[in-house]
Amino acid sequence: MVVIDVKGISKRYGQVVAVKSCDLQAASGEILALLGPSGSGKTTLLRLIAGFERPDEGRISIGERPVVDVASSVWVPAERRGVGMVFQDYALFPHLTVAENIRFGLRNTSRKERQRRVHELLELTELVPFANCYPHELSGGQQQRVALARALAPRPGVVLLDEPFNGLDPELRPVVRREVAQILHRLGTTAILVTHDQEEALGMADQVAVIRRGELQQAGTPEDVYYQPATPFVAGFVGQADFVPGVASGQQVHTEVGVFPCSPNIPPGPVKLMIRHEAVNCRPGGILATVEEREFLGGEILYRLRLPSGAMIHLEQRNRVTWPIGHQVPVEVSLSNVIAFPSPPSEKP
Repeated sequence: MVVIDVKGISKRYGQVVAVKSCDLQAASGEILALLGPSGSGKTTLLRLIAGFERPDEGRISIGERPVVDVASSVWVPAERRGVGMVFQDYALFPHLTVAENIRFGLRNTSRKERQRRVHELLELTELVPFANCYPHELSGGQQQRVALARALAPRPGVVLLDEPFNGLDPELRPVVRREVAQILHRLGTTAILVTHDQEEALGMADQVAVIRRGELQQAGTPEDVYYQPATPFVAGFVGQADFVPGVASGQQVHTEVGVFPCSPNIPPGPVKLMIRHEAVNCRPGGILATVEEREFLGGEILYRLRLPSGAMIHLEQRNRVTWPIGHQVPVEVSLSNVIAFPSPPSEKP
């Protein structure tokens, strides 16, 4: 069942279009990630769903109930939308204990019911030993779980998370996001996560919506947006991708790194062929590419290679092999799935 339904939503600030004619859906129990660079409009879209901003066009339904419809002058305020919110800075009350912070969101219930709900959430988030602690006595990950528990306390149909892991240490983020995803899935709560971190979106979400300059570029499963990007922007933003020039003819793409079978849906003519880093290998007899840069990443070395045409590709070398700048490496490209985009008229194949 569709829990969040966004249709034709637009938002402008003066001459700046923050969100443009966006259509988006989130199903029951699903985690949907809004992924995009800073300034792409993803947080504005989240605020429109939450009711913190009024759109200029379009409508939004939550749980089959219209909460905003510009054409019909429908407007439901944020506090009546049944939405829980987890902010980037957690927004915990410093003078309240963990239990009191969680209890704060509960209204119109008996004291016994409030106590039962708080204890239930303390157990769910593994915070029982910290019930009487204050926020400053907790780690960042524990504060994050308190913020989530407080948002979940009134049993909202939807939880919105705005860059919730930004304040955490890098080594802690994967652990906390796994914990948060497990809690949300265990409860069957629909959630929308705003993030600029592709690893976060791909690893945590059931669906990913990629946004650029206020426009929705693509929405689908993490596998869809990674392996079947709809635009060159999605290809380059989600995962690591290089592009080499080529020519599509029939059901083949001809490039300097090889000839690849392709879908008949790719129009004939000049194209840019997407190559993920993992598709490039060092192979004797391959085309010679020149090492331009190298970056040691611990478990691997990332090499930036220049092809004879001048196009750049990257090779992830996991063996303990060090090539100097200027060294020529024979490379081979293996593509199980060919993604090509038409080249602009100004570009030569």
